[in-house]
Amino acid sequence: MSRGHIITGLDIGTNTIKILVAQKKGSEWELLTSVSMPSFGLRRGAVVNVEETAKNITGLVAGIERDNNIRINSVFVNIGGSHLYVTPSDGIISVSRADQRISEEDVERVLQATRAINIPSNEEVLDVFPREFIIDDQKGIKQPIGLTGIRLEAKVILLCYFQSYFINLTQAVLGAKLQINDIIPSPLAAAEAVLTPQQKELGVALIDIGSDTTSLAVFEEGDLIHLAIFPLGSANITKDIAIGLRTEFAIAEDIKKKHGACFFVKNDKKSFTKNLLSSKAATANTTKLARQGKIEVFDKSSSVSFTEKDLVDIIEPRVAEILDLMQKELKKIGRQELLPAGIVLTGGGAKLPKIKELVKQQLKLPCEIGTLKGIVGIEQDPALATVVGLVVGGAGIEGFEKEGIFGFLVFIKKSFSKMKKVFRVFIP
Repeated sequence: MSRGHIITGLDIGTNTIKILVAQKKGSEWELLTSVSMPSFGLRRGAVVNVEETAKNITGLVAGIERDNNIRINSVFVNIGGSHLYVTPSDGIISVSRADQRISEEDVERVLQATRAINIPSNEEVLDVFPREFIIDDQKGIKQPIGLTGIRLEAKVILLCYFQSYFINLTQAVLGAKLQINDIIPSPLAAAEAVLTPQQKELGVALIDIGSDTTSLAVFEEGDLIHLAIFPLGSANITKDIAIGLRTEFAIAEDIKKKHGACFFVKNDKKSFTKNLLSSKAATANTTKLARQGKIEVFDKSSSVSFTEKDLVDIIEPRVAEILDLMQKELKKIGRQELLPAGIVLTGGGAKLPKIKELVKQQLKLPCEIGTLKGIVGIEQDPALATVVGLVVGGAGIEGFEKEGIFGFLVFIKKSFSKMKKVFRVFIP
């Protein structure tokens, strides 16, 4: 069966591995298939068991190829984990041309100069994100190519990573017999899927609440100005529930998904009871009863009894702790309560009821759940933001190569991706 041009995104997460395939139809990208499976061999977003991860990827890809009669040779893949961090840097060069006109080569040289920083020997620079260029002391320049000057300076953010985790990731993908088109940081992929150019221009923070990590990416004037990843996520909430209610992790996860919330509304008892009774048949081996405001969850050999307030008292402090980390990061860069486009939430943790209200209360900024864009037919699930962003971002990069319409920032990305791709594809 003949297929048009396709792009595949591979989201390797701590809790789930997701693969999304989109195909080009006319001027749009349409969903071809999206599948996922529980992941094993990762810890806090980083691959720690290469063989197990490669095996999982191989199984998913084989199923997609069989069911859709396609061949997947290459993927855009994410890199996550709290080992990723950003640091500011700058570089300066003399313009090379006799007529003092700044060329693409000058931009590449000055960006390369920004990478000459002292970092530990087991770490490397993954990407360079320009914030501004300065030509002969004239600041605030975003696109210097074609302008004239004697001295070109760049102020950037460098994204750094821990080498062994990077190698583990590439070996896992290559071990599944896949080529790597590019490796995109998870929070930036999620941002590509849900943020608009207007939000990035005004000032916005993306908070991606995954299973074992929560990431923060802040944009202003169209550029990334900060990124941070913390080893806390929605799995920590589940662990708290398991401990607080003295039940198994799997049961706690089910309780969180069906009854969890970040706020307790005292006057909502009638609505709560109605919603509870309407979900009695949610699972085959679980029965839920509403008795004097209590919920009883029966497993094969035990039962758990709690109230909605009991559950909120467990969930809210952990979510508040995560948000407190976000607030400290915003304060560190001087953006506390100062982002006009507010907060956009993604990740599986963004599905917790009333989390928007808690974010607004604690961070004192407007808040919304991210809406996925760029792929026709995609389900509106915030947990899909990263894998959707991998495909959308990959389409942008490939579109730049073929059509030349994605502008200067994509040119910068491609300038540094060429050597990285060669390195990634041939890692033993």
